[in-house]
Amino acid sequence: MRDDSETLAEQLSVVLRHVVLLLRRTVAGQPVTSQQYAVLGSLKHGPRRMTELAEEHAVQLPTMTVQINRLEEAGLVARGGDPADARVRTVELTGEGRTRLLAVQRARIAHLAHELAALTPDERAALAAALPVLAKLG
Repeated sequence: MRDDSETLAEQLSVVLRHVVLLLRRTVAGQPVTSQQYAVLGSLKHGPRRMTELAEEHAVQLPTMTVQINRLEEAGLVARGGDPADARVRTVELTGEGRTRLLAVQRARIAHLAHELAALTPDERAALAAALPVLAKLG
């Protein structure tokens, strides 16, 4: 017999996959991939080390370097250094990167708001009540 946690994990995984795909559709067809937008989102609050970004996105450093190179070529990020440690390379959003990121975030929120509007008030309340619990998983 399966554990209740295992069954719930499987169901949650399926639902989260659908939500992620829903959000990805808002950037479909744009020159920047959803994964690259995720990296831009990681830079929203300031410069980050390349190693931190790779760890956060669960990729190897060379993979993150390729993503950052593409974002830099597009003018969305800039590389810098850490004044405290000359060996450390950091990455930060450019003005264009911040503008693009905010536009995608607004589009995703508008798309989600449209989908949420189709729910009943009770369904929206249930979703709102689940958010603190979901936040604990992250």
